[in-house]
Amino acid sequence: MAFVTVPKDLSRVKSKIAFNLTKRQLLCFGAAAAVGIPFYIFTKNSLGTSVSGILMIFIMLPFFFLAMYEKDGLPFEQIFINFIRFCRSEQIRTYQTNNLYRQLEELPDTDAGKEAAIENKKKRKKR
Repeated sequence: MAFVTVPKDLSRVKSKIAFNLTKRQLLCFGAAAAVGIPFYIFTKNSLGTSVSGILMIFIMLPFFFLAMYEKDGLPFEQIFINFIRFCRSEQIRTYQTNNLYRQLEELPDTDAGKEAAIENKKKRKKR
């Protein structure tokens, strides 16, 4: 009896369009062919077939990389954009807490201060 394994995480399943390739892969492979094949045709007479073929492969490699590379569900260009954003930001993020006990200590020891503390407690419970 034949069976098919069903992935547990359905968010990683991608719809295939043709030749068991996704739309992104088809687009990148098509772009590689659109750039590589004319390059080979126009340079094979002047450079020779073997040199022209090797150069065609090197020209097509970035398109193949863009089609196939994916890390943590993100394509390469999204990873690259996030990396550029990270490198441009010169912020130093410091760890900072909101100490409620210190706020309570700073309140005056009066009935109004106690009422404010009770109101803060009620607000926290509503959240």
